[in-house]
Amino acid sequence: MIKFGPSGNSASFYAMGYKHTAEAPEYLKKFGLDCFEYSFGRGITLSKEKAEEIGAAFADAGMEISVHAPYFINFANPEEEAAQKSYGYVLNSARYLKHFGGSRLVFHPAAQGKQSRTEAVERTADRLKTLRDMIYENGLQDIMYCPETMGKLAQIGTLEEVVEFCKIDKIYTPAIDFGHINAREQGSLKTVEDYKSRLEYAIGELGYDRMKNFHVHFSKIMYGGKGEIKHLTFEDAVYGPQFEPLAVALKELGLQPYIVSESDGTQAEDAKAMKDIYFNTL
Repeated sequence: MIKFGPSGNSASFYAMGYKHTAEAPEYLKKFGLDCFEYSFGRGITLSKEKAEEIGAAFADAGMEISVHAPYFINFANPEEEAAQKSYGYVLNSARYLKHFGGSRLVFHPAAQGKQSRTEAVERTADRLKTLRDMIYENGLQDIMYCPETMGKLAQIGTLEEVVEFCKIDKIYTPAIDFGHINAREQGSLKTVEDYKSRLEYAIGELGYDRMKNFHVHFSKIMYGGKGEIKHLTFEDAVYGPQFEPLAVALKELGLQPYIVSESDGTQAEDAKAMKDIYFNTL
């Protein structure tokens, strides 16, 4: 079933007197939301006990929780020591996801650096094969690992690149960030067909069963010549993309993803707006 929720706690979470993520399920129920993404973007600083407390709160509320692995991951880095750290970031995030009781892990694949695009993509693919082996060796293969489409031209993570990475093994499923795609492609997502064409491409390459419950990040994003600049809120009237045509595309294609709002400070509010659009206005 399709799910909607925020990435992290909105400004209103704290304004309403909440302090700890273990209280997030109670807060999210006020919005009628279904899921939550916990970010380890700046590293994993949480204790195992705290993670289990948060996971229990979400389980009691019947809400799903996912995680975003640290932003430091770069599987295209030529240095082997850096690659080892990236493997560790993913594996440790997966272990904490288990403490949460979740099953979805999002990660940024890589940055191009001074290499050619081809070299960086090939190195990333090779490292993701090694990561796959490490995941199985550690008994962590019952998690959905989601390489994310990225918003800056210098980052590895076009839709086509992410789809190819996901062909490596069934443990990989795309995290399609439509705000990132729109920013990278200078405002390319406007119509239902704009969304459908990209989704139909992914379905054609990976199959409907792999894509039915894929992972989505959505927000409006300011962009320039090099792609993404910063995340915005749904109040923005200058940059896209708009959610309505995506909602139509998802319904027409029979897809039921896990949709995470990454708006700047209004994540829960904008997740609710998306859910209302999907169920109440279409």
